[in-house]
Amino acid sequence: MNTRDTEVTIREFLQGDEVDFRRLNEEWITRYFALEPKDEYALADPQRTILDGGGRIFFAVRDGEAVGCCALLAMVPCEFEVAKMAVTESAQRAGVGRRLLEEAIAAARTAGATRLYLETNQKLGAAIRLYESLGFRHLPPERVVPSPYARSNVSMELDLKQT
Repeated sequence: MNTRDTEVTIREFLQGDEVDFRRLNEEWITRYFALEPKDEYALADPQRTILDGGGRIFFAVRDGEAVGCCALLAMVPCEFEVAKMAVTESAQRAGVGRRLLEEAIAAARTAGATRLYLETNQKLGAAIRLYESLGFRHLPPERVVPSPYARSNVSMELDLKQT
């Protein structure tokens, strides 16, 4: 069944979503890379590692099943990191990632954020094109902060004051 044939809704994290958050992220990470200690930390208890720190997690749901997710991690005041964004393979190329990211950007704006930051890998070309299409720009090397993720080799930001 094509994702376009059924309604996909975006909603925030609910009690019990921990399993789907882990499943969706493990699926893409292990497809391209390997789980790292920072992944294990975030995925073990997203309530504690993301939500309790002022972050938010969004899910794309189709026919009662979570098919995608995207987290906003609170960094410094007025800034969030877009992280743990995943769309299951059967729902890719149907606009699910775009909808999740648009919802995350809107939520960050509503919360008063002035900047969003993300890290990714050059192997993930479709994700990078999505980020670019929504206004994210590549950080110059002198502004890149070392990442806790070995796989991270692309850093981007969205200036919410400009858009």
